[in-house]
Amino acid sequence: MTSQYPPPNAAGAQQFRAVHDSVLTEVERAVKGKTAAIRLALACLFAGGHLLIEDVPGTGKTSLAKALATSTAGGWHRIQFTPDLLPGDITGVSVWDQVAQEFKFRPGPVFANIVLADEINRASPKTQSALLEVMEEGQVTVDGLAHPVPAPFLVVATQNPIDLEGTYQLPEAQLDRFLMRIALGHPDLDVETEILTGRAQAAPPSLRPVTDLQQVEWMQQAASTAHAAPEVIRYVALLAKATREHTALRLGVSTRGSLALVRAAQAYSSGWGRHFVTPDDVRAVAGPVLTHRLVLNAQAEVRGGNAAAVLAEIMATVPAPVPATVG
Repeated sequence: MTSQYPPPNAAGAQQFRAVHDSVLTEVERAVKGKTAAIRLALACLFAGGHLLIEDVPGTGKTSLAKALATSTAGGWHRIQFTPDLLPGDITGVSVWDQVAQEFKFRPGPVFANIVLADEINRASPKTQSALLEVMEEGQVTVDGLAHPVPAPFLVVATQNPIDLEGTYQLPEAQLDRFLMRIALGHPDLDVETEILTGRAQAAPPSLRPVTDLQQVEWMQQAASTAHAAPEVIRYVALLAKATREHTALRLGVSTRGSLALVRAAQAYSSGWGRHFVTPDDVRAVAGPVLTHRLVLNAQAEVRGGNAAAVLAEIMATVPAPVPATVG
């Protein structure tokens, strides 16, 4: 870490926000009218997590991933998941070098700063699982040798919740590797009119880097040190405990999920120029972080329940700490 960056503490909070807002503004040029979703995606990036976007085609999922990579000067690859995709097509393979008379590793498309795993649920479970190690440990193991991927590293996976023919449901173990699950949704009328008018008159906007990978790594470090008071930590633990005890859930939030909620809240608060986490930060990211980790029981599914409604009920009943005690 060079001296051009302040220490990852309150003194650097305003620089964090300035860079965060620059990236936010640049990404918004490509994905218009989705400020809240982009803010969550940036929190995911700066928390060092991975992002699952569950939405219908044509809502800007690919544009978001590409804009994140461009605005941070990162390399990016797009992997189109299909039923015949093999694990080696993602991670890479060892090939025989005729000259050197030895096997050499040929990296796959997962070796990039931002990897778009498009329609991830169309690949077989075996191929999906090829991402587990790299998402958790930042490396690929082939023939017993570990190959680190570039840092920072973010997987942006997409899946279509409507078209289920020829798809494989993501197992809970893989869903748990995603820090957040969000949806972009269609733009409102005014924004869509603006998009249609702009695209009819000119080419798509040409984005530019507004930061670099070294600064992104600094921001990840800075976000991880944002202060979470004991009252806030206990609030997170109480939310997790409530999910495990709720009668509509077969599977509640694990300790990994609780840690993910704290990490996401730290990064989200840092985006607002604060070096401390408030209960509102926790509540802002709780849905994207927790809902894909909840599994309804059979009775709740028959009644047409959903994880988002259960989480909303839990958050309405678990009292948040008074802000004055956590600042």
